[in-house]
Amino acid sequence: MIKIEVITGSFDAGAEIENLSVLSGGAVASFVGQVRGDGDLVALELEHYPAMTEKALRHIADKASQKWPLHGITIIHRVGRLKIGEQIVLTCTCSDHRQAAIEACAYIMDQLKTAAPFWKKEISSNGRESWVEERQSDIEAAENWGG
Repeated sequence: MIKIEVITGSFDAGAEIENLSVLSGGAVASFVGQVRGDGDLVALELEHYPAMTEKALRHIADKASQKWPLHGITIIHRVGRLKIGEQIVLTCTCSDHRQAAIEACAYIMDQLKTAAPFWKKEISSNGRESWVEERQSDIEAAENWGG
């Protein structure tokens, strides 16, 4: 089971974890990313091209399914204007074993940071807006998983 959603509203991480828990795996791993309160940041605005984004997220999930024995994957990513502390992304994986679930969840997040076509703009308290550049550390983390 693979669930992929790109949404503007919030999500219920607990409900999503519960949805994977019924798949009879021995482990469910999850990660929730939030908007950080860095400096004078007041909001983060995420844009995307729907057809391209959903295809990229599906590709990431399919690759994770090939690398680890998973019962299910959930990827939910928000777009639009998000305030400090709001949820941006949820990744959940379900497997028979803890290590596979945790590694697959980490892999998906590392790939989302570099391979998913989201454009992020930071909005500061003084009204300044700036596009977020890809970080070298994110590129290296994604590359460490290999092809």
